[in-house]
Amino acid sequence: MAEDLEAPPSSPDASEGTELPASEQAPSSGVAAGPSTPNPIGDVVPRAEPVLDEEPASKAPLSKAPVSVAQPELMKASYVFLIVVTVVNLVADLWTKHWAKTHFESVRARRVVVVEDFMNFIFAKNRGGAWGLLQDETEALRRPFFLIVSVAAIVFIVSLYRKLQKGQVALKWGLPLVLGGALGNLVDRVRYGYVVDFIDVYMTVDGKVSHWPTFNVADISICVGVALMAIDMFTSRKTTKTTGPASSAPQRLAPVDAPLEVGGDAKKGA
Repeated sequence: MAEDLEAPPSSPDASEGTELPASEQAPSSGVAAGPSTPNPIGDVVPRAEPVLDEEPASKAPLSKAPVSVAQPELMKASYVFLIVVTVVNLVADLWTKHWAKTHFESVRARRVVVVEDFMNFIFAKNRGGAWGLLQDETEALRRPFFLIVSVAAIVFIVSLYRKLQKGQVALKWGLPLVLGGALGNLVDRVRYGYVVDFIDVYMTVDGKVSHWPTFNVADISICVGVALMAIDMFTSRKTTKTTGPASSAPQRLAPVDAPLEVGGDAKKGA
């Protein structure tokens, strides 16, 4: 029985180590290995992935290029235009007032019919403001009040004319018209203590005659100039709403050294 239990002698090939097929070898990690899949592109050494800077983009230095902010383009104020329009307006106002004063002051009842049942030329003294403002006040109050208002209006008009922007044609014409009218009435107040009015407009409705307050050329110039200023104000607002405030806002620049984002496909292609 002892002889039967003896182990069979090992073959010399086994001692030298016989190489087994890959499918029969046990993996060294102890995990069963499945059938190997052939690599169609062969053995490829993986490339090192680019190391990305983890510093946030907000801390990266910005470009030093100057940021251009859209500013309203100012139009070079032509004082020659302002002076010419103002002087022409002033001369027309003073000459018509002198004509009315010469022809109608001596004969108060005299009038020249310009348009039948609509407009006459007469002579009237306006010691107040527009539409008889402060007409019943004393001369000690009226005279300094209207002088100060007239001088302040002239200073405001000249300063506003210096800030004209390109394309403000209505305002360019409106300011000298208002300035000429203000100067015309100011000359009358300094010279006479009242303003000469001579244009009388009236209408007859149901047998009743209604008169508009008497006015002059200076008043017409002021009304037209104020209307042009209002037109400029509304057109400027419309342009601002159309363009929007974003057009003048500085654009934010991207960091110069911001890290490039590498996507998953790029990594696989590498």
